[in-house]
Amino acid sequence: MKSMWKQAGIMGAAILTTSQSAFSEYGYNLQVPASQVAQDVFQLHNFIMLVCLGIFIIVFGAMFYSLLKHRKSVGHKAANFHENTTVELVWTVIPFVVLMGMAYPAAKVVIDMKDTTNPDMTIKVTGYQWKWGYDYLNDGISFYSTLSTPREQITGTAAKGEHYLLEVDEPMVVPVGKRVRLLITANDVIHAWWVPALSAKQDAIPGFIRDSWFKADKIGTYRGQCVELCGKDHGFMPIVVEVVSEADYNAWLEKKKGTAQVAAADNTKTFDMAELVSRGEKVYQANCAACHQANGMGLPGAFPAISGSAIATGPIDAHINMVLNGKPGTAMSGFGGQLSDADIAAVVTYQRNAWDNKMGDSVQPAAIAAARGGAAEAAAPAAQ
Repeated sequence: MKSMWKQAGIMGAAILTTSQSAFSEYGYNLQVPASQVAQDVFQLHNFIMLVCLGIFIIVFGAMFYSLLKHRKSVGHKAANFHENTTVELVWTVIPFVVLMGMAYPAAKVVIDMKDTTNPDMTIKVTGYQWKWGYDYLNDGISFYSTLSTPREQITGTAAKGEHYLLEVDEPMVVPVGKRVRLLITANDVIHAWWVPALSAKQDAIPGFIRDSWFKADKIGTYRGQCVELCGKDHGFMPIVVEVVSEADYNAWLEKKKGTAQVAAADNTKTFDMAELVSRGEKVYQANCAACHQANGMGLPGAFPAISGSAIATGPIDAHINMVLNGKPGTAMSGFGGQLSDADIAAVVTYQRNAWDNKMGDSVQPAAIAAARGGAAEAAAPAAQ
């Protein structure tokens, strides 16, 4: 028995003296921290776990020792006593001291996590079913970040990639060493923005703006997910944060501004049918296929088919209105705030000419601009 307790003591001492870096190598531990707050959370986690381990060893050690050494078969008789002030003080004071010892560092870390003052830049994050929207309030750019895992991998007809369901077409890009404040909200249902390596996690609630922050200390790519059950494709809205040097961030910023100018020019352009259909297919796959399926047949009982539907084969102004504003009381939310005039014109054109919908008509961005202004009647004459 003495040998067993000696070995247990050696093991406990070894655990208590193991370095923090060694813990980070365990595949079942937290992600390797990439910010100071994440490092603090990581160390707090390990500290609390060691305290719990110590309590476990002491409590169960005393219990098993008592069972073995004070059992009736070795001649011990049960003691008869009532109340013991010393024992009661001990088992009250010791837990109090232990709890206070855990509460102080935990409170310090939580306060640091909630302190969003003095940011170097501010990004508004909006959750949608099922994508993220990013507005760089200091730099005047906006874009949407959508899952980019190929549909073939999701359906199992192709091998899974390295970052299966954790890759996006447009990552959030931030400079290393900058304090980034996040203003987090949602457009439809409750979502939650979470990147564990940066220790940034906050619920995104429609009608409310919650804030969080992070400051990445290392250049790299950090991945997270929505961690609030938000509907059918909850597992298909990942988060990717690219942390780059300040020079690379400035170059990316200029490129994004150039892309925004091209998108603005597209909204005044007249496209031919082939261009609209080609562009519309890409927009559809990125925004509509999750519910209505790549073949346009939808999911019976959940999401209606577009192929052969009254909307896609009916009056074009009603079709535009549906895509722009959605349908109240259903899962069909409007895309007017998410897609450009050119993209909406393209996806409407694609839907009206794909599958069994051989309508032969098309929509130009000017018709979408007119519909946005409340002049839905102007959309039909503008359609070709």
